[in-house]
Amino acid sequence: MHLTAPATGRPGTRTRDADGMAVASFVLGLIGLLVFNIFLGPLAVVLAAVSLWRGTNRRGRAYLGLGLGVADLLVLLTFMQLDNTLSWSF
Repeated sequence: MHLTAPATGRPGTRTRDADGMAVASFVLGLIGLLVFNIFLGPLAVVLAAVSLWRGTNRRGRAYLGLGLGVADLLVLLTFMQLDNTLSWSF
């Protein structure tokens, strides 16, 4: 059984929104490697998951955003362990 998007008055709106979320996830994950990774990492993961759930056409970008979001959190965890603080800076 295939579920379809709810009627919004504009065909393709759900897919277009999912594609935008996939791109936003990628960009936020990339930026999060340098700054605000405590916020941007989880946000990138959530946006990637929602865009994949909604059936984005940009699956590769969503998976990259998911990977970068996880990498943001790993970078934060690593530097927190090295500095013994809740954040890190250059």
